[in-house]
Amino acid sequence: MESRKDKFVGNRYGGPRTPKEDKSEMIFGSRPILEALTAGKELEKVFLLRGTRNPTTDEIVKLAKDREVPVVTVPVEKLNKLTRKNHQGAVALISPISYQPLSEIVTSLFEQGRNPLLLILDRVTDVRNFGSIARNAECMGVDAIVIPSRGGAQINADAMKTSAGALNLVPVCREPNLKETIDYLKDYGFQIVACTEKTEHQITDYSVDMVGPTAILMGSEEDGISPEYLKRADVKLRIPLMGQIGSLNVSVATGIILYEAMRQRLKDGGYASLNKLEPM
Repeated sequence: MESRKDKFVGNRYGGPRTPKEDKSEMIFGSRPILEALTAGKELEKVFLLRGTRNPTTDEIVKLAKDREVPVVTVPVEKLNKLTRKNHQGAVALISPISYQPLSEIVTSLFEQGRNPLLLILDRVTDVRNFGSIARNAECMGVDAIVIPSRGGAQINADAMKTSAGALNLVPVCREPNLKETIDYLKDYGFQIVACTEKTEHQITDYSVDMVGPTAILMGSEEDGISPEYLKRADVKLRIPLMGQIGSLNVSVATGIILYEAMRQRLKDGGYASLNKLEPM
């Protein structure tokens, strides 16, 4: 087992050096990966050598699918960047967190008489953005963060550090199909609020009630919310901007819209566990 870091850093003579390894964050070899999956160990992602297929890799793919762990096939160069060891064509990244079932969280929150506040992230890929978003979410009372099984940020040491411990406090749910997840939440009575510049409605209008069960949808750094998810939103809100740059960093935008949800809920008494705001 070893580190996920694959960035080469130049030495004092200007040449590349091999990546620093941390054996606690990686499993290499098909048999150890299969044993980890069988034992129920939380994995972030599995990399298999492209073109390789045998009974062991078939079982890895099957178990990973059952546990909603992404599996990608890659060329040998990618595996060699991940580890200098004899990886045998298979490398797995160990997750620093335990993913939680969304359905159990939603059911539990309603049983407690809560009005849940969820955050759905569509393809937010930068690990520091993700960590910062998680920190915002914890501070603003989000009950769970929902991410896709594929196409999202890798939850690694950088994400954990940037979150300032929030990823140890806010449940993260990894869902294989965000479209189905959004439909499930709508059927459960959630209002889906999309934060997007593709609307005339502003959060400063204060016309959208986010005190009830609400899921706030945020899009990727590159192109925002996917059209298939955006059309499923009940409400679309944009953050008004006065400068010439047309958009905010996704972690900043998330903090702004989550603050509006928290403001409404504090005013309404929607956060029973928050008796007062502590001074900064």
